[in-house]
Amino acid sequence: MTFSNYIMEDKDEIQRLDLKTDLHALEKQITWAGLKPGMTVADMGCGPGKTTFHLNRLVSPGGTVTGVDISQERIDYAKTRYMGTGIRYCLGDLRKPMPHLGTFDFIFLRFVLEFYRTGAAEIVANLASLLNPDGILCLADLDHNCLSHYGLPLKLENALMGVMTSLEKNTAFDPYAGRKLYAHLYDLGFEDIRVKVSPHHLIYGKIGENEAFNWRKKIETAAKNSGYDFSEFDNGYEGFRKISREFFTNPRRFTYTPIICCRGRNPR
Repeated sequence: MTFSNYIMEDKDEIQRLDLKTDLHALEKQITWAGLKPGMTVADMGCGPGKTTFHLNRLVSPGGTVTGVDISQERIDYAKTRYMGTGIRYCLGDLRKPMPHLGTFDFIFLRFVLEFYRTGAAEIVANLASLLNPDGILCLADLDHNCLSHYGLPLKLENALMGVMTSLEKNTAFDPYAGRKLYAHLYDLGFEDIRVKVSPHHLIYGKIGENEAFNWRKKIETAAKNSGYDFSEFDNGYEGFRKISREFFTNPRRFTYTPIICCRGRNPR
């Protein structure tokens, strides 16, 4: 996957990433994984920096956080919006060696491997090489991504499955990235591996404004970039977009997506 293949690329992507970050859920995940004050931390795939900024608060006093992202635009945004003492941001491709970053006590990788169906194991191994002895690597990703709904019109259900099939065929997207995280750490010989599964999306009743924006952009942008033809609809993609918006604003619908968190300790 090259940067141009990122299926969520859109003029509103920085805003979507910023708004969708749930700091309460984030804090539960990383404290469960073993984050402690004083640690040197890397936030890999940091996006607009909101997660990095919060990680820095949790490792203070004495800790530092390095945010790494492949997008110069998002790094620039993070430096403007989420800078602080103990934080640095670096442009970087997680598929390539990054010895210049130094080593870390804790590395966090969330919502990244779903975009690297081929090459995910190599990315994890690359990050593991940056861990200090007894350092912690925490991986978190969605499973059955965008595919668990009740109340879908048949045409919309068929289109969503078609979009996912096209994404898997035409890009490196992996809707089942979450279930593979344990194997990544196991295969590298990590110790004290633990796994936690919880709902990431859980939508029923009236949808909130931020969640509605996230889902609208998530579904529509990925669908548009998938290469799918939307033959179920007389007016193609526009018909898909209309019906998907009607579905997600209907308080009767039920939508959920599990997030799988997996952490392990570097045996080196």
